[in-house]
Parts: sequence; C-alpha cells; structure tokens
Amino acid sequence: MESNGGEASRLLREIDTLKAAKSDIEHRISILQSQLGEIVDKEETLSSSCSPVPINDSGVRNGLSPEMIYRYSRHLLLPSFGVQGQSKLLKSSILVVGAGGLGSPALLYLSACGIGRLGIVDHDIVELNNLHQQSKASMNRIDLIIQSDKLISGLNYGFDALIIHTEAYISQSKVTSAAAACRAINSTVQIVEHKEALRTSNALEIMNEYDIVVDATDNLPSRYMISDCCVVLGKPLVSGAALGLEGQLTVYNHNGGPCYRCLFPTPPPTSACQRCSDSGVLGVVPGVIGCLQALEAIKIASAAGEPLSGRMLLFDALSARIRVVKLRGRSLQCEACGENAAFTKQLFREFDYEKFTESPLSASPLKLNLLPRSARISSKEYKEKVVNGEAHVLVDVRPEHHFKIVSLPKSLNIPLSSLEGKLLEISSALKGEEQRSGLVSGSGASLYVVCRRGNDSQRAVQYLHKMGLTSAQDVIGGLESWAHDVDPNFPTY
Repeated sequence: MESNGGEASRLLREIDTLKAAKSDIEHRISILQSQLGEIVDKEETLSSSCSPVPINDSGVRNGLSPEMIYRYSRHLLLPSFGVQGQSKLLKSSILVVGAGGLGSPALLYLSACGIGRLGIVDHDIVELNNLHQQSKASMNRIDLIIQSDKLISGLNYGFDALIIHTEAYISQSKVTSAAAACRAINSTVQIVEHKEALRTSNALEIMNEYDIVVDATDNLPSRYMISDCCVVLGKPLVSGAALGLEGQLTVYNHNGGPCYRCLFPTPPPTSACQRCSDSGVLGVVPGVIGCLQALEAIKIASAAGEPLSGRMLLFDALSARIRVVKLRGRSLQCEACGENAAFTKQLFREFDYEKFTESPLSASPLKLNLLPRSARISSKEYKEKVVNGEAHVLVDVRPEHHFKIVSLPKSLNIPLSSLEGKLLEISSALKGEEQRSGLVSGSGASLYVVCRRGNDSQRAVQYLHKMGLTSAQDVIGGLESWAHDVDPNFPTY
C-alpha cells in the first residue's frame, strides 16, 4: 500500500510539473502571437502609406492580402457585406468590458471575424464554478424586462458562455486567458489587455481609444457608468444581459437612440436586483446573448444591416422564442444625453455610481448586519453545540431547490417565503426535540436558522422574534461559513 501511495504521489507531482510547463508554454505562445500581430500591423501601415498600387502582384484590387482573402472568404462572398464590410472591420476597434459569460463568446467571434484592434477589460480571475458559462462567457444581470410592451426596471444579473477559459487558467487573470484564446484563433488581430477594474478614474482614457464598446459586466453601477462614459465620448454601446433562462440585447447611444439613463433615470431598488451567482443561469443562455452582442458590434463597425438601436431583443430559452420590442426614444430630460444635459468629463470622474445605485461595483456577495451579536452564532459555535449534543432545531430558510443541492444533517427546510405559514411546524419540531431529549420543564430546545450566506437567516430571525420565538439565532455567514470554517469538504455553490 505504501508503495502504491508513493507512486501516486510521484504521478501527482509529475502532473503538476507538466501543468506548470504547459502554462508557461501557453503564456510564451501568447506573447509571440502578440508580437507577430504588432509586426503585421506595422507592415500593413507601411504598405498603406506607400504610393497606391491599383493591382498587386496577385491581381488584388481591394487592399486585402491573399491571406486575408482566404481567411475571410466566407464574409467576402456575402453580397450585403463583402470587401467593403470586411475592410471596415479590419480598421475598427472594439472594447469588451467583462470577460465572463457574455464577454467570452463575444470576444471569440470578434477576434475570429477580423476586428483590427480588440480591447479586453476585466480585473477578475478564472474560477471553476463558472467555466460552464465562459466558453468562454458570463451573465449576471437583466436590466430590463418587457411586459405588455412596457419597460419596467428588472433583474440584475451575474454572468459567463462559448467556452474561452480553461482549467489551465484557473486562478489566473480572465484577461490573460481570454487574450490567449483570441490570439490562438486569429493572430493578426491586435489584442489589448486591460487587467484592471473599470472605474471613473480610468474609464474615459480606456474607452476613448475604441470605436465601439460592448458591455458584458455584472453589476448595476457599472451599467450606468459605462453608458454615461459612452455618452460623454460619443461611443455606441452594445449592451447584453442574462439571468436564469432569459436574456436581452440592445444598442445604446447610437443613431439618435436612447442611452441607459433615458430608460432608467433612477436605479431600481437593490431588492429587485439579482445575480447569476444567487439566482442561477443556464450557461448556454449568456453564450447566445454574447454571440448576438458580437453580431451587433460587427454590424455597427461594418455599417451593415440595422443595429438594435431603439429596440430590444428578448430571448426566452425555455420556449425557444425571440422577439424584438420597441423602446422609448431618447429622453429630452435625460441627465446624460438630454437637451440641457451638462454631464461633462469632469462630472463623470466625480460621480459616485455606488452611492447612486446603492450597489457595490465589486461582485462580492451582499453581507447584511441586521441583528445584534446576541441573536447570532458562528458556524464554529454551532458545531460545538452539535458535538455536545445540545437539543435544538436547525431551520434552513433557503428555497427548496437550493436545499436539494446540499444541506446540514437534520436541518428542517422552511423557505423564507413560506415562514409565516410554518410557525406551528417550527413549534412542533421544538416540542418534539424537547421530548426526545427528555428536557425538564422550563428548559426548551434551542432554535437556530441558517441560509446560504447569512442574509435571509437574519431576516427570518427578525420575523421569528416578532412572532414570539425570541430565542432564535442565525448562523453567521450561513453554509458558506460552515464550509470555510468547519468542514472544508462541505460543497459550496
């Protein structure tokens, strides 16, 4: 057995060594591809500055090299696109903000189609739990939902889709991973890496260098910030979002169409905003929307077709339905693009988007603090009570489908939404635990409440206290705290 264990350890070490070598090789290839792309760009610039040659040695009249003609031949064969459209793509520059569920597929198709310069902005790292959406792509929020042809402020997503990131890049920069994938598809495209979070302090300088901006972010303040910046700089904005099994797509600030603020002059309440990390998303959905974002950016860059300015595409994956609805036009009272708007670059730099939306720019989960410490218990403290055999009832207030994923032993699932009608069930469970444990009169069983992250459990304890169950305590940090502080093998999601 010891011999087998030693052999397994040797193989694991060799695998780790090979993975490290593979990562170094891929990084070197990425650097060389970038250098090659810069050389190609310089050669093309020099050739274009020379005296015009109507026909080159290969008989080409359109300025495209034989390699370009072969690579983009399917584009060139399209009568409505052709040489003119491809030539415009080769001269265009597009910035994709976010390399997750939405940005990943968009980046792959934009690099494959021959965009001249492609920028990637993201400060995040590749994680195992969202590779299914980052084919790379990501989806985190739905900003608008259209019902009965009326716009209402809606869900906030948290998104990733056509897989661009691989396991080899786990814990590495998403920008590094995405750039390597794009260069592997098309080494002639100039890829610019922005390994930083987009903020008011750097947005103007970064976005000013590109013709078109693709918003593939995952939070509400970024949506407003990117839209405002595009208005200030006069850039068209391709915006996509997805949550669960639904997605949407539109183009802002283009051809006289509205900007994001035109539709939402005031942010929706934080309670109406959801992220994919909280509500879930089927990975292929942001992939679909991300691909459509690439298509809209290509249409704008090549001046082909009719971009979705003033219109919104709505995608329902379950019913396989796609419909396009008309949006309200540009608002004359809009603070960013209205008739009397005075939203200058300086005002943009000074604007506090987190305060305006009451939401953080970071993707960190919300952490509420609604209860006094006396009404709370740490996961380690709860573990001690379990080990000591304390009579108690643990109520898990997560939705039923969350409870089916993973749960603590002997916990009672009563979703927060149905807590009001389940008070008798909780009281009965407490009495049953008291009888089982043979507790003497006057000393009742303890009541603890747990959820995923420790937010809903606090809301539940507040309600239970109002209903007379004043001994109820919530488990601080929820199941995530249990996995982090008590049982590292406990599954997280």
